[in-house]
Amino acid sequence: MSTIKENLLRVTERIEKAARRVGRDPAEIKLVAVSKTVEAARIKEGIEAGISILGENYVQEAQKKIEEIGRPACTERFGEGRPVAWHFIGHLQSNKAKYAVRLFDMIHSIDSLPLAKELNRRAEQAGQVMKVMVEVNLSGEFTKFGTEEGSVFHLAKEILNLSHLSLEGLMTMPPYFESPEMGRPYYIQLRSLKERMEKGGVPLKELSMGMSNDFEIAVEEGATYIRVGTAIFGARR
Repeated sequence: MSTIKENLLRVTERIEKAARRVGRDPAEIKLVAVSKTVEAARIKEGIEAGISILGENYVQEAQKKIEEIGRPACTERFGEGRPVAWHFIGHLQSNKAKYAVRLFDMIHSIDSLPLAKELNRRAEQAGQVMKVMVEVNLSGEFTKFGTEEGSVFHLAKEILNLSHLSLEGLMTMPPYFESPEMGRPYYIQLRSLKERMEKGGVPLKELSMGMSNDFEIAVEEGATYIRVGTAIFGARR
């Protein structure tokens, strides 16, 4: 069975090849290792192997891990010397905002103005500025969270007026397809949306898109954050 370090090296090599295929600098792409349901010991092994960003889906689960693991310095090539960052990538309820502000370095999944305002209020109380991204539901699936494409510009404009949130970019999660290529239109759509918003006066730096089954396609289409769990830690237990 492959070790986490071997898996991480393979994923990194695939990211680099995908980036170079389209003339991108691989350093532009940041790898979020999705550690949902992964026990602390294996996460620590991943950090020792070079993981520098961890992604969690549930506040309560993440809280226990962060309290145990903390933010040790990265020891390998991926962000060597910097503290490990924790990103929230799941659906966030407003009543968990006060915990999220304390626990996470970035939230990828803002999907409503009330949630944004509550995060801003909690961040102000904590004396900090929280980095956030707006999650966009491009598939129209009822089982997925995210704001509709037609509402993104308004939500982003409102977030720009909140002094304790820093709007970094957009995130999406397309339907699952057996063929990774089937996800490409959704990634093209999100990149196009980002470009239109920038022309409309909303500065955005990041695109969070692509997972274990299709991250190479996402890299080819402009992803700056990819969220990879299974390909690093193995199948969830």
